[in-house]
Amino acid sequence: MDLKKLGKALLFPHIAIMIILVPVATVLLVGSMVFIGTESVIAYISYVLAAYTLTVWCFKIPKIIKYFKTFKDENKYARRWQDDVRLRVNVSLFGSLAWNALYGLFQLWLGFYHHTFWFYSLGAYYILLAVVRFFVVRHTATHKPGEKMREELIKYRACGWVFLAMNLMLTVMVFFMIYWNRTFDHDEITTITMAAYTFTTLTVAIINAIKYRKYDSPIYSASKAISLAAASVSIITLESTMLTTFGGETMDDFTQKLMLGLTGGAIAAFIIGMAIYMIYQSTKRLKLMNNKDGTNGK
Repeated sequence: MDLKKLGKALLFPHIAIMIILVPVATVLLVGSMVFIGTESVIAYISYVLAAYTLTVWCFKIPKIIKYFKTFKDENKYARRWQDDVRLRVNVSLFGSLAWNALYGLFQLWLGFYHHTFWFYSLGAYYILLAVVRFFVVRHTATHKPGEKMREELIKYRACGWVFLAMNLMLTVMVFFMIYWNRTFDHDEITTITMAAYTFTTLTVAIINAIKYRKYDSPIYSASKAISLAAASVSIITLESTMLTTFGGETMDDFTQKLMLGLTGGAIAAFIIGMAIYMIYQSTKRLKLMNNKDGTNGK
């Protein structure tokens, strides 16, 4: 037996085998942790299989990176996606618009079904996000960044005012969480998944908010500010879920409410600060444009 070939076959299996390993290892690992038990034979097998799957994919990463770099440079659609900032922004906005609208309607339906203002406030918040994204995407779909700067500044300022209205919805949600102890209760796997999703979206939103400043487009900045506000508010929901799931035995109700209040207050202050900045900057630039137009007119 050629040990070198065997080792290569084990560490670098066919891509089809690697793809099959991912769902198999995931199902076995989750199943053993949730249903079977962490001390069973199947659990130990799932640990080994999960470790092996992670290892072979790590060895494959350099080839995967090289493949996608080649694909990005040679495929015309990939090149267009990379070079066309407006296309990326529009796709992102349309996707976020659809998600916010559907999720907001779902929360409103839950409010109607359960007869509680908790879900009504969540629904109103996400519906407002969808409305703001709709006005932004209407502009980006028909105009290039910076093509109509005055309109961009006006819509940028309008987004700031809507953020202030959205902050009222956030205040209502935090009030329900603290005063009426309205929290989310999920199992540990769901909570960990929510945490990974929330921190990922927050990180991406921060990176994009900084990255898109170089285009000097208020409408692009507004679109990224919306994503940043949405990701920030998701933190309060995640914290509520994590405190309910993991903190019930180690933290009393007063401490949980205090933490939720401090986090909610910090996020509300951040959104208010962002809204004031947007309103101030857009108003300032509009005045400069008006003064310049007046001077040129004379």
